[in-house]
Amino acid sequence: MQDKCKNGGELPLSLDAIWGEYHARLAAFLHTKVSNKADAEDLLQDIMLKSYRSLPSIRENSSIKAWLFQITNNTIIDFYRKKGRENPLVAEDLWFAEDEITVDQELSRCVAPFISALPEDKAVLLRAIELEGHSQKEYARQQGIAYSTLKSRVQKAREQLRLVFEECCHFSLDARGMVTDFEAKHDSCKNC
Repeated sequence: MQDKCKNGGELPLSLDAIWGEYHARLAAFLHTKVSNKADAEDLLQDIMLKSYRSLPSIRENSSIKAWLFQITNNTIIDFYRKKGRENPLVAEDLWFAEDEITVDQELSRCVAPFISALPEDKAVLLRAIELEGHSQKEYARQQGIAYSTLKSRVQKAREQLRLVFEECCHFSLDARGMVTDFEAKHDSCKNC
């Protein structure tokens, strides 16, 4: 995304390039926040239009992701405000308030503490990539290391994180290898 001109400056931002890189992530994010697929698609179009209108205000390519997700968050908030004024809430609209917590949600509480339990170099790397959402290519560039080297380090750090999880929990997996249930091996792991 950070293309450079021959004179060393950044290329002008293009909505096509931005949308090509972030469209799928924005759509996935919207579908987690808006239960109705048609509403989510309409909001995605609104976000594209708002992005186009405010594109001249973006100064650096490195802030595009945050800028897009800010537009997306504001659009979602506006959607629910407008919907609240137009229609009273019905039970189906409260899909996000389900009491049942998924296995992924339960395990996600453990990610940050388990990352902190890793050696510092691996913890810093996984915090940046997994928790803060930095792209591996951008992070490699910032750190001045080869992208292939960083990918290898991330893979090794993830493997070490997996071992920390396995040290604490027994996992039940489905046919595709997805976690369906888990149980703490000892009391010190019950609350991560």
